[in-house]
Amino acid sequence: MSMHPFRKVAAAVAGSVTTAVVRGALDAQAPGGPARWTRTNHRGEPVSMLEGPAVAAGLLVGSVVGAPSGRAAAAVGVATAAGAAFGIVDDLAEDTEAKRKGLRGHLGAMARGEVTTGGLKVLGIGAGALVAAALALPGRDDAGRRTPLAGHLLDVVTSGALIAASANLLNLLDLRPGRALKAATLVAAPLALGNGAGAGGASSVLGAAGAAFDQDLHETDMLGDGGANALGATLGAALVLSAPRRVRLVALGVVAGLTIASEKVSFTRVIERTPVLRELDALGRRPAHEAPGPGGSSTGGSSTGGSAAGGSAAGGSAAGASSTGAA
Repeated sequence: MSMHPFRKVAAAVAGSVTTAVVRGALDAQAPGGPARWTRTNHRGEPVSMLEGPAVAAGLLVGSVVGAPSGRAAAAVGVATAAGAAFGIVDDLAEDTEAKRKGLRGHLGAMARGEVTTGGLKVLGIGAGALVAAALALPGRDDAGRRTPLAGHLLDVVTSGALIAASANLLNLLDLRPGRALKAATLVAAPLALGNGAGAGGASSVLGAAGAAFDQDLHETDMLGDGGANALGATLGAALVLSAPRRVRLVALGVVAGLTIASEKVSFTRVIERTPVLRELDALGRRPAHEAPGPGGSSTGGSSTGGSAAGGSAAGGSAAGASSTGAA
């Protein structure tokens, strides 16, 4: 299904404007008060996770505006909403004393009959991802013929896994200011330029991320699990809508491989040892000795990777975000 350029632009503008408006509204009246959303970033400075719900709102509105059909809008909307809702629950209610991190930690807790917010997020985002995949894949080929049931179910399961794993991976990358937003932008750009049914969702990512970059890089905001999971889920759903099965399977393999590697390898250390990645990662970020920008006490460095009450990657995400990659 071909996407008109105007629809993509409208999706990006809607995502950007909504993110900015909601962020301003949350500054005026944060649910539960500002302290509930305040954490400590990697510099030891107080920050806020209010960027997360603002970005999620921008993604939801932008993806609906840019969707070429009701089915596409529903698929991206369900994936994004699940990532945001269960991520925010983990942000605000995580038991920081338990110190459970990574997929292995949360699945181990569930196997022992323990209910954790990270485990709830694994189940919740996973279920939302499966529903989103079922909505995105109609079960018919290009000629309109119904595909075999077994093949369709396998396609839904693997595509759902891609959406959930993408939500987790963005959360894993949210360990330094701007890192997750940059990664999301790099992935969303080619999807937005294409003509797939997910181009509108990808355009909403560009708009919402663009509105959040300034405060995130200046460490006056952070995504938190809610924002990072929502971004990743939106990207995953956009890819499912746009890409053929073979590309989706390759993407799932890459995302799953990176997730497994994160249990043993620090993404931050790898980035610091790779000149190109190190320069891109530091682009736009304030120097280590520089004080926060205006309003720095209210929000913060997008990626604590485990702040005072569970920064963006501390609690795990759709597939159990690990903060192993934290510095």
